[in-house]
Amino acid sequence: MSSENPEVQQPEVQQPEPQRAQIQIDDSKVIASYANFCRVTGTPEELIIDFGLNPQPLGIPTTPIPVTQRVITNFFTAKRMLHALSMTVQRHEQTFGVLEIDVQKRIRQG
Repeated sequence: MSSENPEVQQPEVQQPEPQRAQIQIDDSKVIASYANFCRVTGTPEELIIDFGLNPQPLGIPTTPIPVTQRVITNFFTAKRMLHALSMTVQRHEQTFGVLEIDVQKRIRQG
């Protein structure tokens, strides 16, 4: 006769949550700039994001938009950035309401 009882459940062992490493950042030499325009292009290996200031946000610009910043990154970092931006916008909308990105709809509403 076996002493094992198949109906007796073994207690679950709680796995500890993996600790996230705290990354130190030195932003003492950062240059901040504002952009209301971005263009995304890329290659099979990289993503290129250009940022600029569109002085004519309504309609089709009649003058070239000056691109002042360019970020080049790999797709792994781009996916992490997408997730971080998505979570941040989601939290913002939960607090302040949905962001309407169609400028024409915002003008009609206001």
